[in-house]
Amino acid sequence: MSNPLDTVVALHKRGEPVGVTSICSAHPLVLQAAMAQAREDGDLVLIEATSNQVDQDGGYTGMRPADFHDLVYRAADQAGLPRERVVLGGDHLGPNRWRSLPAEQAMARADVLVAAYVEAGFTKIHLDCSYPCADDQTPLTDEVMAARAARMLAVAERTAAATGRAGELRYVIGTEVPVPGGAEETIEELLPTTTESARSTLARHRAAFAELGLEHVWPQVMALVVQPGVEFDHLRVVDYDRDRTKDLQRVLDDEPTMVFEAHSTDYQTVPRLAALVEDHWAVLKVGPGLTFALREALFALAAIEAELVAEHDRSSLPEVVEQRMRAEPGQWAKYYTGDAAEQRLARRYSYSDRMRYYWPDPEIQAAERRLLVNLTDRDIPLPLLSQYLPDQYQRVRDGTLGNDPVELVLDRIRDVLRGYRHATTSSERRPAA
Repeated sequence: MSNPLDTVVALHKRGEPVGVTSICSAHPLVLQAAMAQAREDGDLVLIEATSNQVDQDGGYTGMRPADFHDLVYRAADQAGLPRERVVLGGDHLGPNRWRSLPAEQAMARADVLVAAYVEAGFTKIHLDCSYPCADDQTPLTDEVMAARAARMLAVAERTAAATGRAGELRYVIGTEVPVPGGAEETIEELLPTTTESARSTLARHRAAFAELGLEHVWPQVMALVVQPGVEFDHLRVVDYDRDRTKDLQRVLDDEPTMVFEAHSTDYQTVPRLAALVEDHWAVLKVGPGLTFALREALFALAAIEAELVAEHDRSSLPEVVEQRMRAEPGQWAKYYTGDAAEQRLARRYSYSDRMRYYWPDPEIQAAERRLLVNLTDRDIPLPLLSQYLPDQYQRVRDGTLGNDPVELVLDRIRDVLRGYRHATTSSERRPAA
């Protein structure tokens, strides 16, 4: 059975520099922007949930895989995007959430996790067993990681067969991945994966699949995650340098159904994203970069609100976010070091965007809604729009964008998505500027 991602991989393997953007976010406005962009471009849209974000117990979003499925498809329906153009992916599926448990207990929960994703209709599955559990010897060997990935693969295949979707799943393997959501500390040095390590990952996983009688599933492995040398921390972006990956680029030449997947591509320039695609990183993952743009737009609107709305009627969104982040520091305290001023700056503006974990907070959601309502009820003066959202101002002046707060937020997020669209589309297929 085919998968919509097969077309992207087939075109890329035929020599076209094309790829797909993997959108890793659960924020409704990000999803709304992604659906609108896909509808306009006539593309499929790949939306992924991470194992800490969505799991069988709810994750940090409070959503199980079936809940995330429904959220995404509601957004597609509302945007008028046909459901067959939506692909759901599960990222970093493995024992990460249960590393404090002994390995067998953690893997038992990982089995339930991957089954829940498949049952909910996710068809792109990243098998990531690189995290050591409580009783593991460290570092984990390639054999242990591959054997655990094969175990999860067997669960996924059984679940797919039981739900009438045998052959539909596409897998991603590879353990040399950046920390989900960006580096936790300042980056001192970042080296691309070596060709030897990448080939070892392929060989170990292939052997582990065969040991479980699953060698026939190997053509369903669509991507290998390796480190191309891209990353970001709180204040710095490590840009892609293709000269450092010349040998690595050739590793998949003999794998007819496989491309590279690049994690933490957020904040790369569009030319560097395009270079990644040309060099066979045909899956570009982006997450914090989208909620970073969301925050930029919402905080810009809050600044406009402060000019137009009496203080007692304002949403005070930035202040509410700050209050809630300080009251519940679990998602940022161990990541943002320094003195009080440095921590405050990081809470608001860090590239790693730990703020994204707080958007589901009821008080923050209420402030966000109030902000949008306050500005929907008023005409936003164009000079204020020029001051705080200059790109959107130009489009409003051109008549290509409505001067509506939700439209302005969506358009700022779509600025990021437009860059990825440009990078993942070959020049022959790219619309004229």
